[in-house]
Amino acid sequence: MARVELIMPKMGESIMEATILKWRKKPGDSVELDEAVLDIATDKVDSEIPSPVAGILVEILFQENDVVAINKAIAVIETEAGATQPAASPATQQPASTNGQSSAQPDVPYMPAREAATASAEGRFYSPLVRTIAKEEGIAIAELERISGSGADGRVTKKDMLAYVTTRQTLPAATPAAAPPKSVDSGQPAAPPPAPIPVIQRPAISTDGNVEIIEMDRMRKLIADHMVMSKHVSPHVTSFVEVDVTNMVNWRNRIKDEFKQKYGESITFTPLFVEAVTRALRDFPMVNSSVDGTRIIVRKDLNIGMAAALPSGNLIVPVIRNADFLNLVGLTKTVNDLASRARQNQLKPEEIQGGTFTLTNVGTFGNVMGTPIINQPQAAIMAVGAIRKKPAVLETEYGDVIAVRQMMFLSLSYDHRVVDGMLGGSFLRRVGDYLEQFDPKRVL
Repeated sequence: MARVELIMPKMGESIMEATILKWRKKPGDSVELDEAVLDIATDKVDSEIPSPVAGILVEILFQENDVVAINKAIAVIETEAGATQPAASPATQQPASTNGQSSAQPDVPYMPAREAATASAEGRFYSPLVRTIAKEEGIAIAELERISGSGADGRVTKKDMLAYVTTRQTLPAATPAAAPPKSVDSGQPAAPPPAPIPVIQRPAISTDGNVEIIEMDRMRKLIADHMVMSKHVSPHVTSFVEVDVTNMVNWRNRIKDEFKQKYGESITFTPLFVEAVTRALRDFPMVNSSVDGTRIIVRKDLNIGMAAALPSGNLIVPVIRNADFLNLVGLTKTVNDLASRARQNQLKPEEIQGGTFTLTNVGTFGNVMGTPIINQPQAAIMAVGAIRKKPAVLETEYGDVIAVRQMMFLSLSYDHRVVDGMLGGSFLRRVGDYLEQFDPKRVL
């Protein structure tokens, strides 16, 4: 019998660990090829982990709620093959070298999840995600040691790190310190004592009276952390334009039944918005960028995220990849598919990653405009408001007239480090122009 290790997969370029939510199989159960063995959660999405082989689950190495680093073995499956030593699952096996020699790596002894992370000189353990945040923020190990952890056994979590980084970088500049005292023995300056870590005191909230206390679920906690982080990282500026979308609305109302009959899809306004956004991004490519320190990363792919509301009230942002390569039918099919599977919690991890620009429709809730928060590490996010009939002034060859038109507001929040007012305003106006210039005689 061959023993194959089930490996915690890498769920995205920034994902270093995942939490085991639920084991669907127990030791002794048979598993089929590609059958779901367990559910995991990252800070991006929940996902099922399938079996890479058919066989018997003989050993579970981590329990539910354990946090496990990527590429760690989490279970062992026994198959009918003849090998006797545990083998890596097919997704993680190393290819053979070109000189014919084996490139297999030596076995790594099993360690519990907490020990799989890095330990400090004080014996404290830090997960790969915590170490990544510390590295990006320039937090030395001595400073990391002073951060209070809210996790098991005082473990520092992502939430602890984000809260500390926010506190650390919003403190006023320190005043010049007096010269350090000299050591009595050596005459050299004595080492200053470590500075205490200041803590931002949250306002006290009374729970007296007629109240209901609701604990945030995991996704709401992640959204809260991400929103606070985004406002801290990017100086937000929001611009607005009002656009006349009468031609677009009339065209869609006229062809929607024909479109459904011909392509089997219901056409909403979202694909039309995405189409206009991709055209404007080609005109103003700097809006499709990210900031990495002092570097501007201009994205060549146009991967448009579309914020979708879940039945729980939370939001998720599936991504339309290479949206500029899709025609209107392709955009409609992709939008409908992603929105449907988002509501059923069936999105794959890769389908909510890699976005370069985000579109959110606040008009769905009857709102006329909004000031959305940037979806990091992107540089901008656009909100579309409700389409409403309003009186508007039209210029005609016979003079100005007042007519009833279909009007809506667009708003663009952008990172002022890389998108200045002229660029952000020009891009938003261009999106509006494309919508206003919609061809009412467009052929399907």
